[in-house]
Amino acid sequence: RETFAALTLFLETNMADYNTATANAGSRTAAIDAGLRAHMNKVYSTMSVGMVITAVAAWAIAGLATTTDPTLAAAQLPNGKLLTGFGLTIYGTPLKYVIMFAPLAVLFLGMGKVMRSASAAGAQLFFFVFATLIGLSLSSIFIRYTGHSITQTFLVTAIAFAGLSLFGYTTKNDISGWGSFLIMGVIGLVVAMIVNIFLQSPALLFAISGIGVLVFAGLTAYDTQNIKNQYLAHAHHGDQDWLAKSAIFGALNLYLDFLNMFSFLLMFMGNNE
Repeated sequence: RETFAALTLFLETNMADYNTATANAGSRTAAIDAGLRAHMNKVYSTMSVGMVITAVAAWAIAGLATTTDPTLAAAQLPNGKLLTGFGLTIYGTPLKYVIMFAPLAVLFLGMGKVMRSASAAGAQLFFFVFATLIGLSLSSIFIRYTGHSITQTFLVTAIAFAGLSLFGYTTKNDISGWGSFLIMGVIGLVVAMIVNIFLQSPALLFAISGIGVLVFAGLTAYDTQNIKNQYLAHAHHGDQDWLAKSAIFGALNLYLDFLNMFSFLLMFMGNNE
């Protein structure tokens, strides 16, 4: 969660070149409306592909890391699950910290370059590589939680995300003012989570999880409206490369919102083994 929240904080605070004021809905032409629908479809489809990549990567790595054959096991966890030599290496050695922070390092080192000079295809490749790394770092949830609770939490997150994103897209109210408040919430979450690494307080963890769900629920609606407004403000310029890259970065924002909500909800709903 520390990694996801930090990723979101970094991404939200480094998108200044892509942030714009709300466009006047009354001036939109039919072509702009059609373009907006195509743009949002691109955002959601790119995000969905990223989610599939993450899920497949996490499931595959967890499968390689565990075994049901005692003769192949290198270690046994307290919950009875058996780790292979590969699993012991990635979960039981300092390599786990490399895996944990690799997505954050990639975003810090590559995001600026991608925003400035990469093509839309390059930005999409960057997103998919990033989604793969997130899958690697998420793989341990298949060891810690039951498959049923992971599936249940995912479905609840998907339903909540769909409703919140729909609200952000359709609301006539300008919710851009939420941005500063929500980013402050993310900063507070990151600080609290780092502190709780040392305190190991169940009460603080419960509070962090509850606040985290609310913060990223708000960010889902906020980011959706922001993606829509960015398109409306720039569509008249006809810069197709910018619009294509904007769709990918919008997908990345919503992807992180979804993963953070899922991660925090799993604390409430997950059957922890």
